[in-house]
Amino acid sequence: MTHLLEMKNIVIDGYSSEEEKWLPIIKNLDLTLEKGQVLGLIGESGAGKSTFGLASMAYTRGGCRITSGSILFDGMELFGASKDELRKIRGVRIAYVAQSAAASFNPAHRLIKQYAEAPLQHGLMNFHEAEEKAVDIYRRLLLPDPEGIGYRYPHQVSGGQLQRAMVAMAMACTPDLIIFDEPTTALDVTTQIEVLVAIKKITREFGAAAIYITHDLAVVAQVSDKIMVLKYGNLVEENDARELIANPKEDYTRALLSVRTLREDRDLSATEHDIVLDVQNVSASYTGKASEKVLENIDLKVRRARTVALVGESGSGKSTLARVITGLLPPLEGKVIYGGKELPPALKSRKRNTLKIMQMIYQMPDTALNPRQRVRDVIGRPLSFYFGMKGKEKDDRIRELLKKIELPPKKYIDRYPGELSGGEKQRVCIARALAAEPELIICDEVTSALDQLVAEGILKLLQDLQNELQVSYLFITHDLATVKAISDEIVVMLKGRIVEHDVKKKLLAPPYHEYTELLLSSVPEMDPDWLDNVLKMRKEKGIGLKEIQEASVV
Repeated sequence: MTHLLEMKNIVIDGYSSEEEKWLPIIKNLDLTLEKGQVLGLIGESGAGKSTFGLASMAYTRGGCRITSGSILFDGMELFGASKDELRKIRGVRIAYVAQSAAASFNPAHRLIKQYAEAPLQHGLMNFHEAEEKAVDIYRRLLLPDPEGIGYRYPHQVSGGQLQRAMVAMAMACTPDLIIFDEPTTALDVTTQIEVLVAIKKITREFGAAAIYITHDLAVVAQVSDKIMVLKYGNLVEENDARELIANPKEDYTRALLSVRTLREDRDLSATEHDIVLDVQNVSASYTGKASEKVLENIDLKVRRARTVALVGESGSGKSTLARVITGLLPPLEGKVIYGGKELPPALKSRKRNTLKIMQMIYQMPDTALNPRQRVRDVIGRPLSFYFGMKGKEKDDRIRELLKKIELPPKKYIDRYPGELSGGEKQRVCIARALAAEPELIICDEVTSALDQLVAEGILKLLQDLQNELQVSYLFITHDLATVKAISDEIVVMLKGRIVEHDVKKKLLAPPYHEYTELLLSSVPEMDPDWLDNVLKMRKEKGIGLKEIQEASVV
């Protein structure tokens, strides 16, 4: 029997600038895939998932090279094939769906033009035929207005719609194999369901084989027939998806399967003196027009040494509220009170001491760190700015902060961001925030781009720091597993309004607000039948995001 894809003894090297030599990052891995089969590739950051997955079309990113092995695609050897031969395969018979659709689409061109590019370049159809096929696939993927959505620009559709448009673009030439590289990692749970349904639907209806790369076993369980677990370029375990999830053989697989534990609810019977941040009746608009509010009548309190989790789908207003609190977006009405004093609405009007006590940690450490600054420069800047530190005093404090975030100073102090892993970069961002000695830290999706094991480490670090320093957190996230792990109180937002607010124990117990129920039901479970079951349940109950959004919010 001829496999659609057969990879044997694949070795891939990566160049280490630190050691100035090539080192193996994929070590003699094998893979077989049949037509219509979906393989899940899982493991933490640095496991080699994306490197191995991309090698299935004989492609490597900069700084990597395939040094040995065989890549047979439908009987054709791709390793060592010419550029012309590979060009005929890539984008036509093998397609790729990236993690970030927003970064992958050209913002200057309409979706339909980008969809049609591959079939036109390969001479498979004319534009009119490509347009007709696009409408059909848009409709199959349940995109709104399938006849018209292709004529929108990328910024004119939501994140979930754009990710599905990318799936459609990958299907333009009806490929035999699709590589999905973390396609739902940065999406909120309700949008993630849309994309998972689209992926499952498209692979079933077109009979396409797929490699699904992710760090989330609960997600990959919904779409995969078999699963390979990788760690540091080695195979840890491989099995049928159901069997691997039910009976993992290796400790590392069991660690990936582990569920974050709920932390104990603490006594929240606080006095007014315990309130650090008090947001009162805040409304905001990006245009300055009251008719175009993106936040409306927001009331929120954060108490000392407590964590308030702010949850809701993309576009619900979570990050906008953070911008108002930090003075980046002055409110139309309402006020932000800190430590009993009303803060000036605009950042430029706030005094340095006010800026110091309120810090932010951002979602993407890659973009939050200057790639040209060493770790000592990143952490040292707030020490100079807020405290005037320099020389040995400053150096000693930088080293102290590195120890606090569990990065050995000798090893990390002179590294550039490009020499750090995703989790290490986020730890440096935490140290930079701590350098200002804040009382409140706003964490904006700080674990959403990290794999589960690294995210666990970051959450534990944040909790330890809170216990030690009595710092408060406003934790913005769409990840309900994170909410369960770290929060004391939960605020649920929808379309710029708060729909529910309570201590964690009460809010996560029924009866739920219908939108909270939708969010909770959208968190993938470690059950291969979960996606099909939740869709069946929603159909029976008539639960849907669109209906809830259109209902009145009180």
